Amino acid sequence: MTTTSHAQQARGRGRRGTAAALGAVGALVLTGCGGADAGGTPTLTWYINPDAGGQAELAQQCTEQSGGRYRIETSLLPRDAASQREQLARRLAAGDSSMDIMSLDPPFIPELAEPGFLAAPPQEVVDATTQDVLDGPLEGARWNDELVTIPFWANTQLLWYRESVAEAAGLDMDQPVTWQQIMDAARRQDKYLGVQGTQGESMTVWVNGLVKSAGGEIIENPEAPADEISVALDSEAGRQAAEIVGTIGRDGLGGPGLPTSDENASMIQFQSEQGSFMVNWPFIYAATAAAVEDGTVEASVYEDIGWALWPRVDADTPSAPPLGGINLGVGATSEHQDLAWEAVECIVQPENQAYYFVTNGNPAASEAAYEDPEVREAYPMYATIRESLDQAAPRPQTPFYNEVSTAIQQEWTPPASVTESTPRNTAEFIEAVLRGDRLL
Repeated sequence: MTTTSHAQQARGRGRRGTAAALGAVGALVLTGCGGADAGGTPTLTWYINPDAGGQAELAQQCTEQSGGRYRIETSLLPRDAASQREQLARRLAAGDSSMDIMSLDPPFIPELAEPGFLAAPPQEVVDATTQDVLDGPLEGARWNDELVTIPFWANTQLLWYRESVAEAAGLDMDQPVTWQQIMDAARRQDKYLGVQGTQGESMTVWVNGLVKSAGGEIIENPEAPADEISVALDSEAGRQAAEIVGTIGRDGLGGPGLPTSDENASMIQFQSEQGSFMVNWPFIYAATAAAVEDGTVEASVYEDIGWALWPRVDADTPSAPPLGGINLGVGATSEHQDLAWEAVECIVQPENQAYYFVTNGNPAASEAAYEDPEVREAYPMYATIRESLDQAAPRPQTPFYNEVSTAIQQEWTPPASVTESTPRNTAEFIEAVLRGDRLL
């Protein structure tokens, strides 16, 4: 296990610098439909999720490196993952020929791949781009055992902790810790745990991580048709997950704002005097450094932060941390598929992933990128991130992910309402929705 603290690190480091629901497509005005510019150079449209400008920079860089073979224009998607999914799905279902390159949130890939909306990556592109991709991101790029997208950047949650709290609890953070241990530590010191309890995608992330860490699955047969899907939440792993979520909610361990707490809210709580342990994405490090520079967080808080792998559910079983990130796909109706794959190959070069990590704070999918000296300087927890990505587990990879996730969000919030019957109720609800017997 890789873990460390950063009390010795300089202040401010790390600051350089997203078929089942496609039925109701409706009329759609298609914009940005590619083609060629006045000079005859083909124009590729890259639909990107919001970031700190790094994807636009890479688009310009790869345009220049193409030697005039193509130029890449970026088109910004909505901020939240669900809206990104909806816009992409509608455009693809309508046959939009501008869907040259797409930044795709891994959970939504099966929904787009199953009806044939995504072009299959050529084998030579697969060979050139996936040789050193970490296990978690590579698994999240597949559908039906086939690679249908190319990992660009990956994300995973770490266990962030206040060193003073861990020390007072007598925890050796060089060893794996469990959810029970950090819950006990927070309770005894009258501190709050940083978890995301709001009714949103973050709840599905939390539940899936707990279930997978306990050795279970949310969906037994994710590739099955809707009326044959078997939801496996009514299991020992599901009940263990419910016990953790429910206890944190009912005992007030997540703080008074838990029912509406997202990633940013839990970070702010973690930075307060009540902070103890928190599960969250790597952006925490740079965001806290920035808050110190802005004067909104004391330097002593930043210096008190350590990191480790996601907590275990069972002491003897390695955790399965949440997996996030962005993969690149090419639309099956793109008029420039060959050039689009050529551009993808350029975008995901390890040196580009390293640059994007340092400047935009999004971890690389490529193992080679973690050897970059600037990555290691900017993110001293790089080894923990890399190890976590190798252990990370994707959310249920099913074309019906939207239904599954929405049902979990409804049934598992607020956290204080979660009981031992929640996994069974959720399983029955999801299966009824997929059979058409109930509505979300």
